[in-house]
This record gives sequence, structure tokens and C-alpha cells, in this order.
Amino acid sequence: MTIRRRTVHSGGVPLAVYEQGDPARPTVLLVHGYPDTHAVWDDVAADLAADHHVVRYDVRGAGASGAPAGRDGYRLARLAADLAAVADTVSPERPVHVVAHDWGSIQSWEAVTEPGAHHRIASYTSLSGPSLDHIAHWTRHRMRRPTPRHLRQLAVQGVHSWYITAFHLPFLAPAVWRFGLARAWPRVLRDLEHVTARPGHPQPTLARDAVRGIELYRANFRPVLRSPRERSTEVPVQLVTLERDRYVSTFLSEGLERWVPHLTRRTLDAGHWSALLERGSTVAGLVREHVARVAAGQTQGPPPEGRLVVVTGAGSGIGRATAIAFAAQGDRVVVCDLDLPAAERTAELCAALTPGAAAHRVDVSDGAAVDAFAELVAAEHGVPDVVVNNAGIGHAGTFLQTTEKEWQRVLDVNLWGVIHGCRAFGALMVGRGEGGHIVNLASAAAYLPAKSLAAYATSKAAVLMLSDCLRAELADHRIAVTAVCPGIVNTNITRTTTFSGVDADAQAAKQAKASKAYARRGFPPEKVAEEIVRAVRTGRPFVPVTVEAKAAHWLGRISPRLLRRAARLDVG
Repeated sequence: MTIRRRTVHSGGVPLAVYEQGDPARPTVLLVHGYPDTHAVWDDVAADLAADHHVVRYDVRGAGASGAPAGRDGYRLARLAADLAAVADTVSPERPVHVVAHDWGSIQSWEAVTEPGAHHRIASYTSLSGPSLDHIAHWTRHRMRRPTPRHLRQLAVQGVHSWYITAFHLPFLAPAVWRFGLARAWPRVLRDLEHVTARPGHPQPTLARDAVRGIELYRANFRPVLRSPRERSTEVPVQLVTLERDRYVSTFLSEGLERWVPHLTRRTLDAGHWSALLERGSTVAGLVREHVARVAAGQTQGPPPEGRLVVVTGAGSGIGRATAIAFAAQGDRVVVCDLDLPAAERTAELCAALTPGAAAHRVDVSDGAAVDAFAELVAAEHGVPDVVVNNAGIGHAGTFLQTTEKEWQRVLDVNLWGVIHGCRAFGALMVGRGEGGHIVNLASAAAYLPAKSLAAYATSKAAVLMLSDCLRAELADHRIAVTAVCPGIVNTNITRTTTFSGVDADAQAAKQAKASKAYARRGFPPEKVAEEIVRAVRTGRPFVPVTVEAKAAHWLGRISPRLLRRAARLDVG
């Protein structure tokens, strides 16, 4: 897409401005930090330009923009005036949506908290750059009330902010940039941020711009921290907290609601620079969502539609109960089942509790079908926050009775169905970078052996181990994995369970007998759903449900030999 360049003058300083996308679309104004240029936004801008008018500029002293003559030219008021000048030039008729990172975010807070800013700025998304006034009040509050937690926070952030002190030392910081750090900057990003993309700054001008940018710190930190102002805003703000930021601690935003009544908090599993250089499409998605919400008049708190939850095998039983339980919390629910009318009925029940429920026919044993389902969900609803791999079938029979075809059917649904769901949706969650939760329905049979449940117990034991392995792999991405192991639950799985080595009449008789036994047990699927919802809230990795499931797990730990003896009993 063509990038158009123009020059905007502000306070006697020429600012290099870069535009792409349709000017008739909502304008998103991207403001870079230190020691970057507009190029650090390349990935974000390219993504947003598909449906927005995207504007970037090199801040004063950086890139192709001019530099002020002295330190006063770097004060926050001058920087805020630059943003206003660019906004007025590129979007004179409509307010702009500001997105800023690092020092770009610090200076944008100055503009956003100006009286009447909401007339010029429609929304603000801030990454890794707090308001200096807010931080000064945050610090003073903790020094006045020095609890152990407050003291720990002050100490941690003090260590993270070591470079600010260094930048105030005469001669040292400029010399470091000129004589080594500029050349080593790509390696620094690679080693500290694990960034493999371009560093986001033209190498020939990096040392010059970095030395100039030191004046940002010297012109603003001490004056503002000594005399902080009361800086509130009516602009809707989206604060994106970067979980692996080495410079801005997550707790620095505590109490921000005092200054920002229309605040939305989001988190991203990324570092200070990797958020832009390696997760540009994810950042663009957050911006796009925030802009759309503000346009719709939704300006405060978490996304009002709640989390997005996907439940497989939701046409009845535990799956239906789970979908309804999440819907009752206000979560959006997308369900699937091999029986489409049953799935649609579940969606109707969910829609009575919260809007946005949808139903699809999916055969979870078909990997391509699950992949297509995941892509459809992402395109129409977004990446899910919770996925419940519930779909499963019952089968009874000893090992020698169970045919290869029966083994294949049980493993295809009970194990491969979970594998397909974990892989398709897990990849989406990792790519989004905001964490999530995967719930896999195993069974007490996973650790309670029975000679008449060879195929079924094997499939569920595999699901339990898969969950343990996947939990370890996804932990760094803040994606939790829970294995839920119910015992005897009154669902229609008994009416569809197949039995090896018997004719049709005997099969029907066994199904009826099992259904009566499970009905007498009387444990409803709604109680399993409650445990699933609780596990997502608490992050529990393993949840045995029902007394017999808990007892079997306990017995397996204290006397596995007794458990193996019990496996010889006939349970079918």
C-alpha cells in the first residue's frame, strides 16, 4: 500500500508525517517512542491501513523530522502541541484515535489530559508509557503509606528505571550511544527482547536521534516528579499492559481509574519492543476493537460482551450445561455438535441469557473440519478466551472383544477430537498473545482401570496426559489447561454407548440398564459445568468431579495395587 509523505510544522520544527489507507476512514494516529522512528509501527500500520486512515510521524528530534534548538523544545507541552498540529492537519474535520508506545505514550498522555482533549482525540491506546504526573502521584501515595507491598513495588520499579538516572548524568549516556550502543542496538533487542525483526530505526541516524532524545528525560522527569499536576481525561483510554516489559512494571497502572473514568484494560504477552515488532497484527487487532467499541459508544471497562467461549459436543449433557453456565455469566458462547439441531437448541438457551450465541455442525474427529471451524470462529467472533473440548462417546468392552474399527471410532472422537481442538484453537490463542484457557474433558476412567472399558479408559487416560504436556508447553503464553475428570454423570452418553461382542437386542438392553443406573446415581451435568466454570476462574489444572472420581484418584495415590485389583471386576 502506498505511503504518502507530507511535512507539518509545529513550533518552528518540521515534522515528517507518513499516511496510508483511505482518508475517508477513521484516522488512527501512531506515536513512536525512544529511540525509535515511525518505522517501529510498520507492521501495525500495514494491518490497520486495510480499514483505517493510518498516520505516523517522526517526533521532534527523530528520523526525518527537525530538532529543537534547546532542551526547552523537548518539554511535554511542546510534544503535545506537535500531536495536535499533526491531528489537525491530517483530520481537520474529525477527532483522531491516538495509539502510542513508550515515550510516544508519555507525550500522548500530555495531549490526552489537556482540557477539552475529547473534542480532538476520539480514543487513546497506550502501550508502555504512563503519564509522568500519574506516576508522580502513584509514587507519593506509596511513600506516604509504605506498606511492604508498596515498598516492594517502589524497589522493583526503581531497578527497572535505572537508565533514567543514567540519562541524567552529563556526558555518559551520549558517549555510550555514540561509541557503541547504536551499532549494538539490533543485538540488544535480540538478546533482551528476543526480537528477530528489524529494529524499527534507520541505523545511520540512530546514534544522532538517541543522543537528541536524552533531552526528553532531562527536560521532563525532574520538573514533573517534583510538582505533579492533576491530569484527568474524558477520552476513552485502552491501556495495554505488556506482561514481559522490562521497563514499565504492570503495577504502575494501579489506581489509574482515578484519572481515567473511561478505562479499558487489556494485557498482551509481549516485551517492550516485541509487542510492535513481532506482534504487530495483535496490537492492530486491539486497536481496531477499541476504535469500534468507542464508535459504538462503549467507552469503559472490559469488553461488555464478556469472554468468548467455545464448547464442543454441546448438543446435550455436560456440553450443553457448560455452555449455559458460561452464558449465565454474560460470556458469548459458540457451540458445535455432530447433531446440528441439538447444538442450535443449546445456542437458543444461551441466547436467552446473553447475546451472541452461535451453533455449528462439526465432526471433531475430522481435523480439517475442526481447523475450518476454528477459522470461522476467529473470523466471525474473534479468538476464543476459553475452549472446552467436551465432545466424546462411550464404549464398553474388554480388549479382546473390542474390534479395530471400534478402537478407531473411540480414539478418533475421544482423543483425536481433543487433539484437533487443542491444536486449532491453541494456535489462535498463542498468536493473539493474550492468554486463554483450554479445558479438556477426560474421565475418572483415565486413572480408574476397568477390564470392560479398555478403549474408553485408554482414550481418556491419553487426554489426561495430553493436558499435562500441553499445560507445560503453553504456560509461557499464559494459556492454562485443565483436565476435568467426571465419574458417573446422568447424561445421554449411556443411551448412545456401544458395547463390543453383543447383538443389537443385547446392546439395547445394556444401554437401558446403564441409563437406569446413571439416573439412580442422580449426579446432574450442571454440577460438572459448575466445576468447569470454577476451574477456569481459579486455574486448577486437574478437577475430579463426583465422589467416586475423587475417591478413585485418592485410592490410586495411596494404594495403586488395590486399584489394579478392582479393575478385574465387571462394571458393564
